[in-house]
Amino acid sequence: MSSHEAAMPGWNLGVRLVLELGSFAALGWAGWQMGGGGVGGVLLATVLPLAAMVLWGTFAVPGDPSRSGKAPVPVSGAVRLAVEYAVFGGAVVALASQGAYVAAGVFAAVNVLHAAFGVPRLKWLLRYRVAA
Repeated sequence: MSSHEAAMPGWNLGVRLVLELGSFAALGWAGWQMGGGGVGGVLLATVLPLAAMVLWGTFAVPGDPSRSGKAPVPVSGAVRLAVEYAVFGGAVVALASQGAYVAAGVFAAVNVLHAAFGVPRLKWLLRYRVAA
């Protein structure tokens, strides 16, 4: 399957963008809450989303149709999926850990719908191996 065949519909790319930004926001908010405000809150509210952004932007599959196609650090599709699920799942856990159960549930449901409508990309990623 080529990367072109794994392309997601435009609306699902929009959902993905909202999930990405929502993940960073959720991690920042939860970090602020966990840190109790003040210096600890600022530190966690900065470090958690920044770490997620670095993971997200660094480890990629070359030619991924849901991204620019560029891969600063090329990885296999399975590794990329692990990064995505760590960021998206981390946001769900972060929200739930702070008692925002409805937000966590909605976020999880939107993640499931995004994945369900992105099955061709998921299959493509699972087949992709980094050239040795």
